[in-house]
Amino acid sequence: MNKPNTDYIGLDVADTLAGVFQERVRRTPEAIGFIQYDPASQQWQKSTWREMAQQVARWQAALKKEALKPGDRVALMMRNCKEWVIFDQAASGLGLVTVPLYTNDRPENIGYILQDAGVRLLLLENDQQWQDLQQIRNQLAGLNRILTMEKVDPLGLQPRLMHIDEWLPEETDAELELVDQSSEELATIVYTSGTTGRSKGVMLSHRNILWDIESGVKIIDIFPTDTFLSFLPLSHTLERTVGYYLAMVAGATTAYSRSIAELGEDLQIIKPTILVSVPRIFERVYSKIQDKLAADSAIKQKLFGLAVETGWQVFENTQGRQPWNAKMLLWPLLNKLVAGKIQQKLGGRLRIAVSGGAPLSSDIAKVFIGLGVPILQGYGLTETSPIISANTHENNIPASVGVPFPGIEIRITDQDELLCRAPNVMLGYWNNRTATNECIDDQGWFHTGDKAKIESDHIFITGRLKEIIVLANGEKVPPADMEMCISMDSLFDQVLIMGEGKPYLSALIHLNTEHEDAARYNPATLSETDEKALLERVNSYLDNFPGYAKIIRLALINEAWSVENGFMTPTLKLRRNKIYSEHAEDLDQLYKGH
Repeated sequence: MNKPNTDYIGLDVADTLAGVFQERVRRTPEAIGFIQYDPASQQWQKSTWREMAQQVARWQAALKKEALKPGDRVALMMRNCKEWVIFDQAASGLGLVTVPLYTNDRPENIGYILQDAGVRLLLLENDQQWQDLQQIRNQLAGLNRILTMEKVDPLGLQPRLMHIDEWLPEETDAELELVDQSSEELATIVYTSGTTGRSKGVMLSHRNILWDIESGVKIIDIFPTDTFLSFLPLSHTLERTVGYYLAMVAGATTAYSRSIAELGEDLQIIKPTILVSVPRIFERVYSKIQDKLAADSAIKQKLFGLAVETGWQVFENTQGRQPWNAKMLLWPLLNKLVAGKIQQKLGGRLRIAVSGGAPLSSDIAKVFIGLGVPILQGYGLTETSPIISANTHENNIPASVGVPFPGIEIRITDQDELLCRAPNVMLGYWNNRTATNECIDDQGWFHTGDKAKIESDHIFITGRLKEIIVLANGEKVPPADMEMCISMDSLFDQVLIMGEGKPYLSALIHLNTEHEDAARYNPATLSETDEKALLERVNSYLDNFPGYAKIIRLALINEAWSVENGFMTPTLKLRRNKIYSEHAEDLDQLYKGH
């Protein structure tokens, strides 16, 4: 067993995010903090904590000229890169509040967030983002400064618009600044989908995030020798807390993947020890494994099955749930012949593969664990900074979402709803006291909206109180609200949105046969052109929802759902599971190849 990491930066040493950064720079200035690919040199470049600190000080010097005061909001819309971290730390050290934006979000939603949060300064990555924002130009009025990493056409917005090279001072020897602030003060506002369709701003304090990390490292060790490979967006709280702040607390290295498309190659180059992922990535790898197996000989298929089964038995034995048997003697050979090849595709050094954001299929988890891939599934929400529970190497029940982090109180209500109470629970929703009061009761219990049970101290998620779809990447969408918006078009008589655990949303639609446009579309022979036309019409009603709440595929049905045919309740609510079952073939077609 590895010796515990004694280099953690605890809350007793630094209780703000910028304070942790400065302490990390002080402790290990020459250690490698970040690695990223530089397209110009076509090389992977390393940055020490000292080098990062120099850049943070430089950015702080520029920010100080913007007449910003502690508590003001600044936003960034960028892919994962060290500049994301530099901006975040520069802002945090000055007491500013960071608002992360998804790079693929709809301009309408970006505009709403900028206005709702009262953002004063925005950092963009490229010209495409700038061009997209022209659609909401009237919503940019509150911004005093817009910065771009790449040169763009100002389109008449000078002098508010500046390229980063013009804005930043020359290299400076200035010291890092750290304003005096409480750990309870607001650190970031993270917008997440709400049941009304409009995003809600989750307010997280420094203590919320750092307490969650400190609690987590009590049961899962992270070492300075660890390397994270980061590919989930840093606007995703799981990636930000674990792949960025936790790595900083532990003194580990974070490498940024070039893209999802190049993730496989980056795994081979970086050889990470820790991967923070969502189920969709494991599903893709699993799908490729299955495709390759289908083309292999029967002997290879049997060997693969034997490796998975034996590896699983070895795993269950190490967990104390299965006695040793002679078959386990085959594992070293099977590991070398079969499992080791899969491990090598993930870099060959992986010791922790975090899966969160959405449920991971037990069958898929069993295959990977059987092949020696150390998957640890966890659970949490943006509102809980985000982690509530996780499995550990020593106590892993893959069908569960693990044990609560130390210090997190858990309760199951009479309706089977999972509640939690702990210092990692958000301060509340920005500008939305009503929504805050709906999910945090007067005793401080946060209502997750998820149904759960507890067995062997592990949490098992069994469903949701409200009809919320969780996509494969962990993003949540409210189907009923979206369906209601789409049904505002009289062409669409009934709409049911699907996508639980899938990479995108799809819809089953019954057309209003009395509508003049209905005759143009034949449910039995819907052409690609017709589907595209309907999709454009459907999505035109979803502008107020986050960018990921978009319908990608649809199918038309002949018979309307009703109380009489059993597809609606007496209160006229759709019986979703029954409809899913009835239209299983349609679903297969809508997600064919995925």
